[in-house]
Amino acid sequence: MIVRAKAPLRLGLAGGGTDVSPFVDTYGGSILNATINLYAHATIEPRADGKIVLNAIDLGENGTFDASKQLEIDGHLSLLKGVYNRIVRDFIQRPLSFTLTTFVDAPKGSGLGSSSTITVAILGAFIEWLKLPLGEYDIAHLAYSIERQDLAMAGGRQDQYAATFGGVNFMEFYADDKVIVNPLRIREKYLHELNFNLLLYYTGTSRLSAKIIEKQAKNFAAKSTRSIEAALKLKEQSILMKEAILTGDLDKFGQILDLGWQSKKETAPGISNEVIDEIYAQARAAGATGGKISGAGGGGFMIFYAPGTARYPVMDLLNSFGGVVRPYSFTTQGLISWRID
Repeated sequence: MIVRAKAPLRLGLAGGGTDVSPFVDTYGGSILNATINLYAHATIEPRADGKIVLNAIDLGENGTFDASKQLEIDGHLSLLKGVYNRIVRDFIQRPLSFTLTTFVDAPKGSGLGSSSTITVAILGAFIEWLKLPLGEYDIAHLAYSIERQDLAMAGGRQDQYAATFGGVNFMEFYADDKVIVNPLRIREKYLHELNFNLLLYYTGTSRLSAKIIEKQAKNFAAKSTRSIEAALKLKEQSILMKEAILTGDLDKFGQILDLGWQSKKETAPGISNEVIDEIYAQARAAGATGGKISGAGGGGFMIFYAPGTARYPVMDLLNSFGGVVRPYSFTTQGLISWRID
């Protein structure tokens, strides 16, 4: 038997960072994101030899362990071990023997939510294998709990829910880990136009999002007026963008992206740098009306809104910086799992 699962990566379009504690616990957060056809994949093959074999193919990491109820978290294959440990602790209470293989279609630290998405995909494979009765909110919250509590990884809340639910969603975040996912019903022509105008550009560099998020959280905890006011503007941005997409007023899209980017940079140092600022300025000069870093910042993917036929000169300009404009399309489905007997 082979069990597989996949979950989509996401573009964070507006409100990013407002799902980070302690800001979200005091002010609440809201984010607009959309999943795309780049995926995190997980495959489980049961074994009968009392061994656990873990292979993170894209990271070049692997390990073989004796089957036990808990695997040591030592900085090696932490996400894979963390999901297994939680599955055993909460649902099975006995060791399992299997091979788990994972792969993500985007580089680590790319800003597309890869860590949380692979966590969701691994959970999906275990849920399919063991026939666990978990719904979408259960899965997303469990993935969040594994990352943020069990593994003490800094981050927000949006990625786990985007990967699980899929599609274009307006998400609301509250204290006590309360999350409401509002799927947006967008006219097909508006979604096609957004897909055409919105360019996805990989800068060729990765970043450690946790360090940036830790700085944001520290600023929020210190009640930094500058950071809090910027985050409140990001919440406003998410609402403006939701309205623009639903009504088809896409001419405002670039302007709203730019508004969010300027606010995002105020929440913590390290979100931008000289290279990113230069790419952004040159893209604007070539015809983009706005853009941003996807994710926490510091590197990875950027998105630019280039209306009309501006996509072509903007693409040429971006390619001159040595990165890659990546083709993509929006997806409507989230986590998917299946088995082959």
